[in-house]
Amino acid sequence: MVERRLDDQKLTEILKAVSDPRRRELLTLLVQHGPTRVTDLAKHFDVSLNAVSKHIKILEAAGLVRRRTEWREHLIEPDMGPVSEIDRWFQDLRSIWTQRLDALDDMLSRETGDE
Repeated sequence: MVERRLDDQKLTEILKAVSDPRRRELLTLLVQHGPTRVTDLAKHFDVSLNAVSKHIKILEAAGLVRRRTEWREHLIEPDMGPVSEIDRWFQDLRSIWTQRLDALDDMLSRETGDE
């Protein structure tokens, strides 16, 4: 049960991080362009460098991006591993719906005598 709570907490953190359109755009840019300097990312937005940095920190906390330092440059790179948490959650939802639809199909088949 504890493991499930940790997974739920992690999923919540990831979903909160990508709930903001600007953070989704940052993540998309990173996936498209690879490791990028914070200042280069900030050029894509009409907000301060500080605001972009705060968004990056939220993505970092959720594990969606990593920061690495090369000399004096801080490069931000995507980490798509946590996306598997979201995929797994959606797979669980699809599985539940498939089971429910199969049960409904069985029930309707029995009622109409189409077995």
